[in-house]
Amino acid sequence: NDIKEKLIGRYAEREYCVQYRETDFNFVSRLMEEEGIYFYFTHENGQHHLVLADSPSAHDKFPSYERIPYHPEQSSTDKTRADHIHEWTFGRVVQPGAQVLTDYDFKKPKANLLVKSSTNLPHAHSGYERFDYPGRYVEIGNGEHLARSRMEERNTRHESFEGHCNARGLGVGQLFTLDKHPSTAQNRDYLVTSAEYRLKLDDYIASKTAMVNEGEMFQCRFTAIDATHTYRPQYKAQKTFVHGPQTAVVVGPAGEEIYTDSYGRVKVQFHWDRYGQRDENSSCWIRVAQPWAGKNWGVIALPRIGQEVVVDFLEGDPDRPLITGSVYNNNQMPPYTLPANKTQTGIKSRSSKDGTPANFNELRFEDQKGQEHIYFHAEKDLDMIVEHDRREWVQHDRHLRVNNDRTEEVRNDSSSKVDRDRTEATGRKLSQSIGEEQTVKVGDAYHLTTGKSQFFQSGRQIVLESGQELTIRSSGGFIKIDGSGITIQGKVVNINTGGSPGTGFPVQANVAKNAALATDVNNPPSSEAPDAPQNAQPLDLSPLPATQPVALPDSLAGKVKQAATQGLPTIPLTDGL
Repeated sequence: NDIKEKLIGRYAEREYCVQYRETDFNFVSRLMEEEGIYFYFTHENGQHHLVLADSPSAHDKFPSYERIPYHPEQSSTDKTRADHIHEWTFGRVVQPGAQVLTDYDFKKPKANLLVKSSTNLPHAHSGYERFDYPGRYVEIGNGEHLARSRMEERNTRHESFEGHCNARGLGVGQLFTLDKHPSTAQNRDYLVTSAEYRLKLDDYIASKTAMVNEGEMFQCRFTAIDATHTYRPQYKAQKTFVHGPQTAVVVGPAGEEIYTDSYGRVKVQFHWDRYGQRDENSSCWIRVAQPWAGKNWGVIALPRIGQEVVVDFLEGDPDRPLITGSVYNNNQMPPYTLPANKTQTGIKSRSSKDGTPANFNELRFEDQKGQEHIYFHAEKDLDMIVEHDRREWVQHDRHLRVNNDRTEEVRNDSSSKVDRDRTEATGRKLSQSIGEEQTVKVGDAYHLTTGKSQFFQSGRQIVLESGQELTIRSSGGFIKIDGSGITIQGKVVNINTGGSPGTGFPVQANVAKNAALATDVNNPPSSEAPDAPQNAQPLDLSPLPATQPVALPDSLAGKVKQAATQGLPTIPLTDGL
């Protein structure tokens, strides 16, 4: 294995990470820079390693180069031919004293994700801070790690050292102790952060080694930091940006038509993705912008698998996509033929799963002048709930056709007004149940025709009243009451002569059905059932239990053949009748 890991940190797994228009090296480098991971190389005879590191404990001193003395160039003695440092400079760069980050997590929209990391190298200007958004984290712990890493990166650049030497064993990632510097504060441990080597290998010069200073054959320029400080790499790798929105295709598992999560997110495959399989693993979950988004209210329309959507990127970051819309293409054409129907606006869905073009819900507006029209289609049920009043105003005709049953329930009063004619046709039976009274007022004539029989039933009293004339007529005669008196005409008039009354057919009015409640599938109604109307009770039509005499005036005596008291109440008749 050519790679050694000397990492002590724990790093959060990234939900989605894209290598977009960048080299492999740039991609890996920027990820490590963001996390504060750096690398260096170690070289051995026949073996070389790349070492990943994130702390001072990842470094060691090179054998025989643990201590390197400082001898300036002015000291031209034989001892300068040994490994030494002949130039040494140090400098400081003003850096902010704190790094502040924040971010936003839509799963915890009220969470305060602000984090702050302060320098451990105070100076005159350490009161200033560097603030950045987004911090690219959703957990406080990850944010604190990133803020600390950025602060340590600035500390790395706050104080730096540079030296020139001829020490062949001095390499990047190694520790050494500076020795014999006139400033005792400089004599401490350092970590080499970069090195540049210059070698002279000219054969002629090499053959004249006795005439050439050995120090001129090898030169090393290096930079270093205090070994007690944590090194963090600078942000040198170029962060890639997406310069504008793109389109992509919605994807999901095989056999599905709609693939989403509880937040209404979907997955897509970008056109530049050469390795995606157009399935649920092609991208992360991506939020979908909606026209209106409230707390359990708003607009929701989910892109379906196979549809082309417009994807934008928050601050151009390819790792943070956001779907902002949908577009039609040659495989996904608009629901209305264009440009022939350019005046139509609408919403047309498709039943799922396995819906065909004949299975849809639709709301369509036709705006062509003179042909304005609103069309509504419910593929199965339509439920409408009005919490208070509903008003309709139809300027011309209204047609209602129900191919099966119609049930209507009014919990209070019902009023209907027709200014002209009203016609009703019932193919079979018409049943009415009235709890108290029924009043019918006819301005002119009232006609009631039955094909067979009519039956009037009253629990107490029936009164027939006419302003001028009342006639009861059948095939055998009639009874007429008018202003001149009572006329009874028939082949035979029997009074108290036996016989029996005609029998009606007692019926019971059908009980009206309770109307089904309009149902909101997302908010089912309570279990409280509507009040059921009381059933109408049939009347007792059996003959009266006792016989009573009937008194008649003398003028009618010759018309009575025999006395009878069959089921008749006492009917007192007077001579003046």
